[in-house]
Amino acid sequence: MDRRGFIRSAMFYTVASATAGLAGCHAGAQDDTGGGGNVPPTNAAFPQGVASGDPKDASVVFWTRYPSGGALRLEVALGQDFSRPVATVSLSALAAYDFTVRAKVINLLPGTQYYYRFVAGKDVSPIGMARTAPAASSAPQSLRFAWISCQDWSFNHWGAFSLLARESLDFVVHVGDYVYELVDTSFKQGQAEPTHTYITLPNGAPTGGSSPGIHATSVEDYRTLYRTYRGDTRLQEVHRLFPMIAMWDDHEFSDDCWQDHQTYTNADLRETARRRNANQAWAEYMPVDLGDVSFDRNNPAYDNIRIYRDFHFGSLLHLVMTDERLYRDDHVVSEADVARSLGHDPVNGDDFIGSRAFVPRDVLLAAEEADTIALGHPPSILGQTQTTWWKNTMRASTARWRVWGNEVPLNRMWLDLSRIGISQWDKLFVLNADVWDGYPSARADLMNYLKAQAIHNVVSLSGDLHAFQCGVVRNDPDPALGTAVMVDFVGAGISSPSFYREILQQLGRIGQSRITDLAAIPDALDRLMRNQNPDLLFGDHDAQGYAVATVTPDNLVVVFNKVKPLNSDGSAPANPLSTRTRITLANGSTAPTVEENVN
Repeated sequence: MDRRGFIRSAMFYTVASATAGLAGCHAGAQDDTGGGGNVPPTNAAFPQGVASGDPKDASVVFWTRYPSGGALRLEVALGQDFSRPVATVSLSALAAYDFTVRAKVINLLPGTQYYYRFVAGKDVSPIGMARTAPAASSAPQSLRFAWISCQDWSFNHWGAFSLLARESLDFVVHVGDYVYELVDTSFKQGQAEPTHTYITLPNGAPTGGSSPGIHATSVEDYRTLYRTYRGDTRLQEVHRLFPMIAMWDDHEFSDDCWQDHQTYTNADLRETARRRNANQAWAEYMPVDLGDVSFDRNNPAYDNIRIYRDFHFGSLLHLVMTDERLYRDDHVVSEADVARSLGHDPVNGDDFIGSRAFVPRDVLLAAEEADTIALGHPPSILGQTQTTWWKNTMRASTARWRVWGNEVPLNRMWLDLSRIGISQWDKLFVLNADVWDGYPSARADLMNYLKAQAIHNVVSLSGDLHAFQCGVVRNDPDPALGTAVMVDFVGAGISSPSFYREILQQLGRIGQSRITDLAAIPDALDRLMRNQNPDLLFGDHDAQGYAVATVTPDNLVVVFNKVKPLNSDGSAPANPLSTRTRITLANGSTAPTVEENVN
C-alpha cells in the first residue's frame, strides 16, 4: 500500500481547505490575547490537550487526542470567539491510532494568527493558537522562535515550560528526546518533582548494561510515554500557544541508537519491531505534516518513516531539519572490541567508555579508516541520501539565514589528559563520540561543502548534550588549519541530567580521582573545555533550560534561559529562571559576541 492509500484508508490524516470567512482579511491579522498566563487545568475529554505543527505560509497541521473515540470536528477561525470561521473538518478518533487525530488545513493566509478547537458533542477542547509562516515572496523584518530538547519526565522539573509559555514566539522547534524510553533507572530515583510520578510500562523489558531499569518495547509502551508526557499541562500550554516543528533524537526509540540497533549492552542488538513501534507512536503523537513526513505502518522495514524536511519563512529564514538516527552508520569504535581489549564481556557488558565516551582520538581515527574500507564510504550520521538532500537544500537556499535543526552538537569537545601523569590516560580524548565529533569525516564533508560552495550565514540549533554551548565550526577542527564556516548553538535540555553530571558519573566509573579533580566544580569543567577547545566561545555544562532565537536581516540573536534545579526538599522552584545569556551573530559573520547575565 502506498503512502496516499495508507492515509486514505486509515483516516489518520485529513487535508481540508480553508474556504469560509476569508473576505476582508489580510496577512498579519491578529486577535491575540497574549501568551502564557495561568495554565488551565487538565481537560478530561481531551487529556493530552491540543497542538499544532509544521506551519507553512498557507497551511498548518492541527492535532488532538480524544480517548472517548468516534466523531469529532476541528474548527479553525480568525477570531478567538470563532465568529470568523475559516474551516470545519470532520474527523474520527480511532483506537488503531490511540484515538489521536490530525488535520492539515490548507489555503490559509500567510503570517496570520488562527485559533482552533475540537468539538465532540458537549466535549470542547481548549482553544489553541497557531500562526502561519510569512509568504514566500515576503521579506520579514523579524522572526522569533524557541528551540528545546531533552525533557526527561523522571528528572528535575518542567518549570522551563512555564517560562516558555510566557514568551512571544512565532513557533517552537524540538530537536529531539521528547520522551525517554527508559523508566525507573537507578540514578533518577527521587530526583524528579513530585507531580511527575513513576511511569509503568505495560510491556517494558529490563535494559541491562550500566543503566538498570525498564525500557519501552511495544507500541503501547511508547504510547504510554507520550500520553504521560503530554498529560503535563505545562507542556500542553506550550503546544496550545505555538505551532511546533518536531524532530526526534535517540530516546524516542533507544539511547544512543543507530538505525534499528540499541546500545544498552555490547551486543549492539538489532530490534526492527521495536524501532517500528517507536516510529508509529511518534507519528501518532507529533503534529507533523504527513504530506512531508512519509509514514507507512504496513511497511515491515525499520525505516518505514521519513521525517527530514525543511521550512521557509519568507526570504529571512530557511529552516532545515535533519534525522540523525534512522540512517546513521554504527558508532565508529566498536563496544565489543573495547570490551575484548579490556577483558570484559563483549556481549552482556556495557563498554560505552572508550567507544562512545572518552574515546582516544587516535583510536577513533584508526577505526574510522577501517570502517571506511569496510563500508565503502566514511561512517555517516545523515546517510548518503539525506546528505545529498542537505547539500542540495543548502546550496539552493536564497534565504538570508540558513538555520539547521540539528539533533546532536557539531562543536569540538576534546580533552587532552597528557599532563596529569597517569599513563593509561596520557592521551587526547573525544568526550562524546555519539555526536558529530565521533564521525569526523562526515562532519568535514558537510563543512567542506559549505566552504567550497561559499554558503554563508549557516547556523546550527542543536540539542542532546544537556548543556548550553556556542562555538565556531570549521572544515578542519584544528583552528590553525580550518576555516570557520558556521556557528553551532547548543540548547540545554528542559530537565535532563546535565552534561557536567554525566561527566562526573563517567569519571566515577573510570575511578581516577586525579581526573575527577579536573571537573570538581561546574566552572572548572567549563574553563577546561574552553581552554582546550578554543572555538568554543561559551559553555555552561551544568544547565537545564531552553533557548530563544530572534532573527532579523542584520542579526541572529540567541538567548539561553537557564533554570534553577529542584529545591533541596525536592520541590520545583516557584520562580524557575536562574540566568540568561545573550549571544549575537551578525549577518555575514562567524564570530558571535557573548553577553552573560543579561536581563
